[in-house]
Amino acid sequence: MFIKKSVQVMLVFSLVGLACSSPNANESNFPLLEATIAGIHAAMEKGDVTAQYLVEGYLRRIEAFDKQGPSINSIIIVNPEAMETARYLDSVYAASGKVGPLHGIPLIVKDNYDVKGMPTSNGTLALKESYPPDDAFQVRRLREAGAIIIAKANLAEFASSGEFSVSSVLPGYSRNPYDTRRTTAGSSGGTGAAIAASLAVVGLGTDTGSSIRGPSSHQALVGIRSTMGLTSRDGIVPLALTNDIGGPMARTVEDAVRVFDVIAGYDEADTVTQASVASKPDSYLPFLEGSSLNGKRIGVLHQLFPKAESDTSVYSLMMTALDDLRAGGAILLDSVRIEELDSLNESGTRIRQLKRDYNAYLASLGDSAAYKSLQEIIDSEKYHPYLEKRLIDAQNDVDVPEAHPDWEKNMALRQELRNRILGVMDSLELDALIYPSFTYPPRLIGDLNGPRGDTSGKLSPPTGFPAIAVPMGYSYGRYPAGFQLLGRPFSEGELFSISHAYEQLTRHRRAPEGFDEIGLQ
Repeated sequence: MFIKKSVQVMLVFSLVGLACSSPNANESNFPLLEATIAGIHAAMEKGDVTAQYLVEGYLRRIEAFDKQGPSINSIIIVNPEAMETARYLDSVYAASGKVGPLHGIPLIVKDNYDVKGMPTSNGTLALKESYPPDDAFQVRRLREAGAIIIAKANLAEFASSGEFSVSSVLPGYSRNPYDTRRTTAGSSGGTGAAIAASLAVVGLGTDTGSSIRGPSSHQALVGIRSTMGLTSRDGIVPLALTNDIGGPMARTVEDAVRVFDVIAGYDEADTVTQASVASKPDSYLPFLEGSSLNGKRIGVLHQLFPKAESDTSVYSLMMTALDDLRAGGAILLDSVRIEELDSLNESGTRIRQLKRDYNAYLASLGDSAAYKSLQEIIDSEKYHPYLEKRLIDAQNDVDVPEAHPDWEKNMALRQELRNRILGVMDSLELDALIYPSFTYPPRLIGDLNGPRGDTSGKLSPPTGFPAIAVPMGYSYGRYPAGFQLLGRPFSEGELFSISHAYEQLTRHRRAPEGFDEIGLQ
């Protein structure tokens, strides 16, 4: 169904006008702005919306807002076969109903996920024409569930930075739709900007240090970094496999859960997911039914956001969020502290995994791969200049990270951090820990020296414990901010329940200005 030919974004936009007219006149009244999966499926059942209508509408939104108008520059390429897929799904729906729980739902995925029939660049000019032989595991599961991959999103090249989203394959930075002078964060900033602006229903990002939760918090989204071993990394271009995770970014907790239900679980191509077999429930949706904050015990990690080291407006939002949690019935414990947290995070030796992991990914592409190694990418000079030192340092590091003399020391530090977190949570009978994702608003694009206050890399990545980012309001009334809930391994259901209850209590999410509805007539 997918053509193996590179199609530039503006060329694909011209295909929108070739689409046949929508089959139902009532569809013109269905709003795409802030649309949810459940809302779309309810409209489908009434005959008020089709997959074709959705794809037409979101392609028009991409055309109007991504490279024109606000110009958030979030999309690398759109899928030229999205309309054909939508028509096929509509024909199936007319004959027998939904093919799966995400039937007809347009998604945007970060361009480090393999999507068969589309190039996977990882943001790198050298791989602009790199076509993978098959789908990433998560992408395959989404398609089997009826989702439509409508586009691939920009990222910090090589998923290398949590500070911004800029790549050599797409000129310019991705921009925050709430203020286009400001950063989206990274590296999944393109996905974050696109979903915040309703260029699709939901998206996929990846997170090695902060890259799902950071962009989610900067753009009023929900983003989940799962327990290591619950979601497959197969077909995702790696940065460091000890930390890499892929997962959903959505405008609501429920939409994030609906996607998570589909992508989580065992994959024989990624052995760490064996742990999911005994730990994943059939569905996480029941955790949202009647979700309540009453009696939830949440530890407040003030050590990650000292008042004197935080922006006053962001700090105030965090304090208000804690008050709201208490008002909803949660029990908050303010005396929580992880002893020697900074020391455990900073005492390890930098051991770069990129060369080993990236070379293995290139090998998975088979004979079609234009480049066979990281060294060949470096030699090509087809990457953003800011990456040069990082790539060369990775190339010059050990071939086998586990053979480094300090590898076991690093692993021991990680285990000690796990033990300390679990010890605190068990002793206080906590359901979760809470802290802000950033202690400062989104920085201006190009500002790499101003305070950033990113907390995302301190707990979840080095431990493999799950963390979810949730909107908590807008600093200075304008810039999105979010907190994170960290839980025990495989406690995603508990985190979803708390997050959903808080979301329903506060309703902080609002669309950015300047991204209004666009009719199809």
